[in-house]
Amino acid sequence: MEVVETSPPQADIPVESADVQNAPAPSEPLPDLPQSMPTAPIFLEAEDENTVIEPQPAEEPPSVQPAAPEQPEPRVELLPPPETVDALASEEAAAAIEEIAPEQQADTQTAGEEPPPPKKRRSRRGGKKRSKQAEAPAPETETGEPEQPITTELESESDEDEENDAVPDEPAMEPEKPVVYKLLINAEEPEECRIALVEDGRLESFHVTTVDREPTKNNIYKGRIVSIEANLQAAFVDIGTGRNGFLPFNEIHPEYYRQDVNERVRDLIAHQQWKKLKIEDVMQRGQEVLVQVVKEVTGNKGANMTTYLSLPGRFLVLMPGSDSAGISRKIVGEERRASLRDIMSEFEIPEGIGYIIRTASVDITHNALKKDLQSLLDLWEEIKKRGQVKDAPALIYEEQDTVVRFLRDHFIPEIQEILVDTQESLENVNAFIETLPSKQRQVKVRLHHGNKPIFNQFNVEEQIESIFKPQVLLPSGGSIVINPTEALVAIDVNSGRTSKNADFDETIFLANMEAAAELARQLRLRDLGGLIVVDFIDMRNKKHIREVERRVKASMKRDKAKVDISKISRFGLMQISRQKMGAPIEKGSYRTCEYCQGRGVVRSVETLALYYLRRIQTGITRKKVARVECRLPLDVAQYLLNKKRAELADLENKHQAKIDIIPRCEMKPAEHQIDFLETDSNH
Repeated sequence: MEVVETSPPQADIPVESADVQNAPAPSEPLPDLPQSMPTAPIFLEAEDENTVIEPQPAEEPPSVQPAAPEQPEPRVELLPPPETVDALASEEAAAAIEEIAPEQQADTQTAGEEPPPPKKRRSRRGGKKRSKQAEAPAPETETGEPEQPITTELESESDEDEENDAVPDEPAMEPEKPVVYKLLINAEEPEECRIALVEDGRLESFHVTTVDREPTKNNIYKGRIVSIEANLQAAFVDIGTGRNGFLPFNEIHPEYYRQDVNERVRDLIAHQQWKKLKIEDVMQRGQEVLVQVVKEVTGNKGANMTTYLSLPGRFLVLMPGSDSAGISRKIVGEERRASLRDIMSEFEIPEGIGYIIRTASVDITHNALKKDLQSLLDLWEEIKKRGQVKDAPALIYEEQDTVVRFLRDHFIPEIQEILVDTQESLENVNAFIETLPSKQRQVKVRLHHGNKPIFNQFNVEEQIESIFKPQVLLPSGGSIVINPTEALVAIDVNSGRTSKNADFDETIFLANMEAAAELARQLRLRDLGGLIVVDFIDMRNKKHIREVERRVKASMKRDKAKVDISKISRFGLMQISRQKMGAPIEKGSYRTCEYCQGRGVVRSVETLALYYLRRIQTGITRKKVARVECRLPLDVAQYLLNKKRAELADLENKHQAKIDIIPRCEMKPAEHQIDFLETDSNH
């Protein structure tokens, strides 16, 4: 089975994919800061790929000339057996039969001519000789005489592969029922803001922001370089948040390069040979830079930063420092794309300012694009003024609040109703709706009034809780188990209960199809990125394997993150590379367990008691110890005092030392304190 290699996800950026032609043009510098700032690099989203197997043209089979019979026999053209035609069910088999039928009809209806010597042709499927011993009745021709096709006794492996590899056509889609989309915004509590997109009562998207984990993505800081690492070819920037940001060399715009460089470096810069440059040759400690966060802090790693700035709006993404222009690939139709280019060409855009037309602009008007562009240009002027006035490190631009940011990046015209539970959120939503074209203002915005919380009213709370559970149940009784690790995310598909009368292959196929759709939804809800390995239930039918691959790709189309999907290997594994949009959603709502330290299990009481007993034995023999004080968890201390009293007494007599086991109720299973004292403090 062919496996498509996957590439690691690109660094997260706040712009959408587009077809662009970069032509950065440096502009006149402002005092203390460059006049035109660089733009964020553009990552092209993976295009949707559909597995298509084109039928190969059938080769003309060679004829076999048997010994001449005593009397001439009518010419017989062989057709594949009916059961073979039914099993193939593909365009290739149908085309082969249509090619044979006209020849057969022309030969059988020829009158008054002496029939040629009999010729026997092999079937167009396998290309191997068939046994003459196994013969079966064949359907009659138009003359009424039955044909005698030669059938094979043993099926070749190539025939089986050809039959299994055939991908059936997509069935005709039944008319879909109208889908009801609702957007629920829960901002009643100041400590947490939650937004849920519900499709026919089913949770499809969920975003949460807490006070102890404020998002910093897309924030712009004026920072100072505090360290340059030549081995990493990167710099660490102090942005005033308590943790230095990580700035790779390829994310530093040439306008920030030092002026006092040697002739060789100057020549490389002039010829734009960036790969031959070293960060230590063009940057220095203490230098001030304007940086933007592209990836938030995760674990012990600081935020990833870039000097290529981008300012996202509803319909455009402004890119200061670049003359590039592009349109989102999700906007299809050359006529519409040309129309958007013509509209943008009418605007007066300052030199050194690039842009990308976002997917939301597909049905946008001239005035709406102009208004969005002007607001982004005003914002950029304000950022430049703040950057010149404030001293590093300082926050220059902070991303909008959760509600406005979600509406800007995730609002779709299919949403029929938006419900909020605070007056402030209601005003923000109404202000956003006013910026939309008249065709998209049909959405209803209501303030929730009810005794139940808004999420409980629409049965969303239970669905949110299921996001944090490792096991997700499937409609047919199976389940998928999601286990994020340091290196990858492992997803295992389980069949669950199966019906005794049901076909085993069909049951496995159904469970895999349900898992294919559900895992794509869970990856969006949990915001899991990186390398994802899915262990499907083994399938023997290659048609089923292809259908499961199609289902995964179709379900992933709704994901805004960049996704690369491989085929299912012969081990039943599928690899998915998904762009990390941010930290997993559970990081903001959960903390590491104090008892197990994130392992999920704790050591048994017996194991801990024996471990501490061996510690006492080792310590009491190495030193002149008069007394041993052991402060242990309650259950472990009780086990030692009750079960190991004889061993402790032997140690005391042998080493002339006193061992005190002190139970502590407040201690957790992994906590302990063992002190070896040279003198007995009680004497």
